[in-house]
Amino acid sequence: MSKLQSEVLREAISQINTEATTKKRKFTETVELQIGLKNYDPQKDKRFSGSVKLPHIPRPKMKVCMLGDAQHVEEAQKIGLEYMDVEGLKKLNKNKKLVKKLAKKFHAFLASEAVIKQIPRLLGPGLNKA
Repeated sequence: MSKLQSEVLREAISQINTEATTKKRKFTETVELQIGLKNYDPQKDKRFSGSVKLPHIPRPKMKVCMLGDAQHVEEAQKIGLEYMDVEGLKKLNKNKKLVKKLAKKFHAFLASEAVIKQIPRLLGPGLNKA
């Protein structure tokens, strides 16, 4: 394995960015970066974890819906997150049009542990196909 100069890395990243703007794709592309550490034995040393604060919000307009029990619905309501309880899910009654409309309205769903097992039974395969 060889060392990589920071200038070469910056040049490669800028080239990726320019090609991403000129060649429009119909899917989200990912870039993977692997870093090897010297004098680090993963068997002996514990794996480390950390977080990186991004300079901007990746999806500022991301819409999330909480599918939850009473406790999680209350928490979602406090922080201004849209939510649906089990009764609301039962009202959809596997109606494909309503489930598809719900799926298209949000980018992501969070579900309580108690509710997550009931979702396929309550909604059917509608969330997968939207």
